[in-house]
Order: sequence, then structure tokens, then C-alpha cells
Amino acid sequence: MRVDGDEPRSKAEIDALTAAFFQVVSFDVGERPAYSRLYDLFIESGQIIKNSGPSPEISTVQQFIEPRQRTVDAGDLTQFRESETGEITEIFGNIAHRLSIYEKHGVSAGMATDGCGVISIQFIATDSGWKISSMVWDDERPGLTLPERYQRLPTTANDTL
Repeated sequence: MRVDGDEPRSKAEIDALTAAFFQVVSFDVGERPAYSRLYDLFIESGQIIKNSGPSPEISTVQQFIEPRQRTVDAGDLTQFRESETGEITEIFGNIAHRLSIYEKHGVSAGMATDGCGVISIQFIATDSGWKISSMVWDDERPGLTLPERYQRLPTTANDTL
């Protein structure tokens, strides 16, 4: 179902795909995350890259899921909520990019954690609809804060949660 220029429909699908990602990685106390649904959101060779440490952590979807699932199974991560607070989406034909501003809250090893940052998400139109091809993010930390212009961006992805 390649789109070739149906931008309003494409934007709605990308909004829904982004909302689904945040929903899949989020869970409340007593719940279990639906990490396996990530396989439906990404292309088979999709990459997930955390770039907020000393060097990038580049993962396949499976490599992203496994350590997170272990922390949940061990009872170390008992709650996690990540949500989009703003976005900029650019679409050209069968490719798209979204700059997603997010905030996150969780409980790990009994300690509450909070944060925010920016995710760069790349999408491609496939025969079965839009899919994520890669995402890379960086978290706010001492010396790196969100620019004010990102704090005023509109959001659409969370409207579907």
C-alpha cells in the first residue's frame, strides 16, 4: 500500500504508528509491556539507537527488547510511561521523518526516574503501510537541555492513546 503523495492519510498513519510505539513501551504497575508488538511497527531490519551515553547503542528490534524484558521479568522495572509532547513530521512521497519530543517516567529498582529528550524517527511506506525503519534518541542531561522551540511544538500522536 505505497502512498505516493497522499500526505494527509500518510500523516494520520504516521501519527498512529508513533502513538503505537509509545503505547507499546509504556506500562503501569501490575501490567506487562507489549514489547513483541514492536516487530509489527518496524521493518524487519529496523534499527533502534540510543545515543545519550559515551557511545551509541545500536540495536535491532530484538536486541532492544531483550534487556528491557529481562528487567521487567526480574521485577526491577515495574512501571514506565513515555509520551510524545511535541512533533515535527516531514513527508515526501514514500519516506518520512519525525522529530518527536518526549517525556518519560518510570520506576526502576524502586526508584522513580523522569526525563525528556528528542527522538528522530524515519519511516518508509511499504506494501503493508508505513513502517519505522530507524529511530535514534538522546536524553536531556546536565549541559544538554531541550531548546525552547521544541517545548512549544504541537503533538498529535498522544491524541490516539
